[in-house]
Amino acid sequence: MNQPLTLDEASAVVLDNDAELRAGGTDTTARRRGGVTRRASVQIPLLPALHGIARQADGTTRIGALTGVAELCADPGLQAGYPALTRTAGALATPQIRTAGTLGGNLLQHNRCWYYRNPHFSCYRDGGDGCPARTGVHPNAAVIDQGPCIAPHPSSIAIALLVHDAQVDIHERGTLSVADLYGDGSDPTRDHLLAPQEILTAVTLPAPVPGERAAYNRAISRAEAEWPLVEAVARVTVSDDVVTAVAVAAGGIAHTPLRLPEVEDALVGRRPTPEILLSAATAATERCSPLPQTRYKVELLRDTVLDVLEKAIGNAPVR
Repeated sequence: MNQPLTLDEASAVVLDNDAELRAGGTDTTARRRGGVTRRASVQIPLLPALHGIARQADGTTRIGALTGVAELCADPGLQAGYPALTRTAGALATPQIRTAGTLGGNLLQHNRCWYYRNPHFSCYRDGGDGCPARTGVHPNAAVIDQGPCIAPHPSSIAIALLVHDAQVDIHERGTLSVADLYGDGSDPTRDHLLAPQEILTAVTLPAPVPGERAAYNRAISRAEAEWPLVEAVARVTVSDDVVTAVAVAAGGIAHTPLRLPEVEDALVGRRPTPEILLSAATAATERCSPLPQTRYKVELLRDTVLDVLEKAIGNAPVR
């Protein structure tokens, strides 16, 4: 493994050697052990600017890309101001993975499709010309079909950043919204839109919103340590018993993490009665185009979104 000392050097080594960048290594190591990749890995330099959580003078919060997922969960400032993020981060994987994994690595990890992760199959993602999952076994695949690849994006943290309208900093490129980091999902060869040598250096969160409430939940096939079949996160602000602001996103449903504006539009300006919440959650399914083995996810998406809306309304507000 190469260990350059600067970001420029790391980018150059990747380009010159057809290598790949490595952050915490949880995904890279798994793909290497499984025979999915034999490319050399280049460790992102462990620079101070890539670590830590800092509140800025304008009220925003900057998080270095190499900050550990466990650090996100435990930070009092993030817990107080950004509960959607900390609750999402705290639910993913296992304590060991949260300790080893990084913010940037979680955002840029490769998808978990069984066929892509099996060296005996070839697909669009590894340079092939088809999607064996589409005609094969695909119960964990997308329920919103964005294009040739039906593997859901695996980043839980991405959906939390979507509802916060967060931005990512890319070395020598500038700032992107989280939505622009992933695009529309139509390119089956990529899980994000960064070039191999581009380095994500930080995430910036807007200032906390006093009075907002947040919740996260996932549906999984076993008690813990499993990739979600569907997951959702919500931020809700209620004033005088009327929803004044809401942001909802879901994962496990498409090739990219997705905001759900249909849900948001169905809630803003209304009293959050059980009937209105159910109607809003049902709106989450409007874009669904399920595959033969993912039809069950339509109802699962509705129920998961309903759950996070109900929990968010009931949770204590940010102060």
